[in-house]
Amino acid sequence: MTRFTIASFNVKNLIGADQEYYKFQSYTPEEYAWKEDWMADQILTLDADIIGFQEIFEESTLQAVIDEADRRGIATNEATIPDRNKRYAKKAIFKKLAYTPYSDAALAFAPNTNDGDPGERRPGVAILSRFGFSSPPEVIQDLSPALTIPMRDLTGEDSGNYTISRLSRPILKVCIPVGDQVITVFNCHLKSKLGEFIRPQGAEFAPESDLTNYDPAGRALGALRAALRRMSEAWVLRVMIIAELEAGNPVMVLGDFNDSENAVSSEIISGETPFKNYSWMLRHDAEKGNDRYKKAENLQIQEAIARVKLHSAEKLFVRKSMRDMVYTSAFGGVFESIDQILMSRHFHPDFADKIGEMEYFSVFNDHITDGSHDEAPYNKLASDHGQIMAHIKLNDTYTS
Repeated sequence: MTRFTIASFNVKNLIGADQEYYKFQSYTPEEYAWKEDWMADQILTLDADIIGFQEIFEESTLQAVIDEADRRGIATNEATIPDRNKRYAKKAIFKKLAYTPYSDAALAFAPNTNDGDPGERRPGVAILSRFGFSSPPEVIQDLSPALTIPMRDLTGEDSGNYTISRLSRPILKVCIPVGDQVITVFNCHLKSKLGEFIRPQGAEFAPESDLTNYDPAGRALGALRAALRRMSEAWVLRVMIIAELEAGNPVMVLGDFNDSENAVSSEIISGETPFKNYSWMLRHDAEKGNDRYKKAENLQIQEAIARVKLHSAEKLFVRKSMRDMVYTSAFGGVFESIDQILMSRHFHPDFADKIGEMEYFSVFNDHITDGSHDEAPYNKLASDHGQIMAHIKLNDTYTS
């Protein structure tokens, strides 16, 4: 039986000291040392076989953090793991306590095409795998041809289109060999809920950015633009997921979706949830009131939807454990999960031909504070996201 863990970790702006990443924002050497220390401890605690990172500005800085985690893990092993000559050396607890260094692991980094000069930097994403990669990683950000979404008014008239030629952040796709399987893993960081405001030509800033002349309608329009972009990026990811599933490949998707599981953008990525029965539904080509889908067509529709649907690791865990609250973000009194791990039905416990299933789901969110409370100010050095990790058990053999 092969077991592995897969985690998602939004690190919040990992970059070296004295580098202005956003306007007037940088780490002093002391602040960077603190952040590296905290991140190394988090990686050591996770000890995950596969980690998807978001908000990485430099591959070298991430590698330095991983190296520091390894130094600590090796030192911890030497202090806590008994020698072979101890009669209790084979106790299972010591195997669980052991840290596995990433010295032989593979690291894939996807820089952001939108990255600019100091003060205008834009972060990318990365994936760390103890199993390596079975093929070269793929980075998807620039779209050629551009994605053009036709729009139509409810009156029937053409309402133009929405076009997107570049994603706000790259999507990183890797194929990871685990046991007898090769699993396609996508790491993403979708557009945030921060509004997109248009700066008039020649102006220093967008009018909506001036909070002393607060424009509620303009701010709402900026949120609408951000939502359109986020949902468009979700659709781009969904198309790639479907291609992998149609090829028969197990799929896992992780990252910062910047939306909860039930948001439209998240549902675009995961796919539709099938109805229990389509036999009661009026056919798409109905000519009379009792033209409904036949029983055989119901089964056909059920399978067509189920085979390309992804399932939330968090929701599977809640169902399994009866746990009632998981969150990876807290802001303004709102606690929610915007970081997710989704899995194809290859890992669903109810699927007859599953290749494995999730045994446990871990959430590392003790460092999360709600910035709306005076006694818990926003901490720019630790991450503003909790880390999540799925514990997967694979079957010994699988025949597709």
